[in-house]
Amino acid sequence: MKCSAAFIYSDEYKKYHFHAQHPFNQKRVELTYDLLKASSALSDEQMIPPRKATEEELELFHDNSYINAVKEADEEALAEEKAIEFGLGTEDTPIFKGMHQSASLISGGSLVAVDTVLTGKTQHAVNLGGGLHHGFQRKASGFCIYNDAAIAIKYIRKHYNLKVLYVDTDAHHGDGVQWAFYDDPNVCTLSIHETGRYLFPGTGNVNERGLRAGYGYSFNIPIDAFTEDDSFLEVYDKSLREITEHFNPDIIVSQNGVDAHAFDPLTHLCGTMRIYEYIPKLAHNLAHEYCKGRWIALGGGGYDIWRVVPRAWGQIWNVMTKNQTIEGPLPEEWMNRIQQKTSIMIPTTWQDDYDIYKPIPRKNEITEKNEQTLRKTLKLITNQKRYQNGLFH
Repeated sequence: MKCSAAFIYSDEYKKYHFHAQHPFNQKRVELTYDLLKASSALSDEQMIPPRKATEEELELFHDNSYINAVKEADEEALAEEKAIEFGLGTEDTPIFKGMHQSASLISGGSLVAVDTVLTGKTQHAVNLGGGLHHGFQRKASGFCIYNDAAIAIKYIRKHYNLKVLYVDTDAHHGDGVQWAFYDDPNVCTLSIHETGRYLFPGTGNVNERGLRAGYGYSFNIPIDAFTEDDSFLEVYDKSLREITEHFNPDIIVSQNGVDAHAFDPLTHLCGTMRIYEYIPKLAHNLAHEYCKGRWIALGGGGYDIWRVVPRAWGQIWNVMTKNQTIEGPLPEEWMNRIQQKTSIMIPTTWQDDYDIYKPIPRKNEITEKNEQTLRKTLKLITNQKRYQNGLFH
């Protein structure tokens, strides 16, 4: 099955740049673009430039006072106490010149993806510059200024009135998006992430299930540190299939952070390229089964920008356009050119070697714990069905 897809991209995404030592580096989007072009997997006709989100569009999610604070910070006119109030100027989210404009462009890119799919121009769209899922209504957090995912979903609800399934496989909990729709029964959120016992933001527990009318539409599966491929994929496959069947969405929006990889410097999971081949395959198949193919993929975390991100994000596009991943060697010209820019040894193939990390002695214990967490999370669906069928008294 070959599908129509749009690749939302601009070199301007690199202007979302905190400082040279900061782990969040949008050069990874450029590296992915370069790899796809070198692999003859991406044509100019498939590319669409982003636009800047308007202030009115940003206000679909963000408070006007927060947007004004970001603009003041942009002009170096934001008082320190006000910056602290809005989460700006922190170690994670420092102030940089052009932050309002560059963050608006990323958010606008996700809106372009929405309109491209929902006006029928393509079945799928990807905005790898987006996926900034930690942004809150009136506060920056975790490298994220404007939450393009939340804005895009609010835009879908307002302009298209569709039910949205948001799937987040970033190693960090998708907190900003979850809280944005915590009381909304028309937006179902699923986040599979490393447990908050060890990792920012510390949320995403199984018992975070939604509020009022939104109760039962928030799902979290916090997996244990050092989780490997097989356990990750079991959790992802079973949860996404069951939740999709239960919620029956009109469109899938996926946040595709790739920091669950064993090479990632900020997390403690032990994934390989196997999970980043299967994650888009299942999302793609379910989008066609339930949503008439409507699927929007965003970027997210991923801090090994040389070895991991280009290959993992490249496979999202390969699945979108060909319904299959690429195997075998990476383009030699691309490897040679990229190797000149870093001292880190670039992989030579799309797939990982089998021995990229040391064996995990607690593998069985971790797997069992993840299975228990999965069952506990999905029990919410079972209980809802029992209520609907009148089996509770």
